[in-house]
Amino acid sequence: MIRNEASFRHFAPDLEHPTLDDVRPALEAINPMPGLWVEPQDVADAVAFLLSDEARYISGETLGVSMGWTAHNAA
Repeated sequence: MIRNEASFRHFAPDLEHPTLDDVRPALEAINPMPGLWVEPQDVADAVAFLLSDEARYISGETLGVSMGWTAHNAA
């Protein structure tokens, strides 16, 4: 949802046509954990865990796959 020029312009307003490479440092700087964003595989891994026997006693909980944003914004 943010991999587009309109979003990139928010982080690089001085550039006419900013690219991901132009805004990468700014995106990495605002994240509480290393990386640019949560990938689909990260969400799939969390779902696979919840479906596994290791999660058999977990019910009615929210599992945030947020790169630390939940903890970061709670402080």
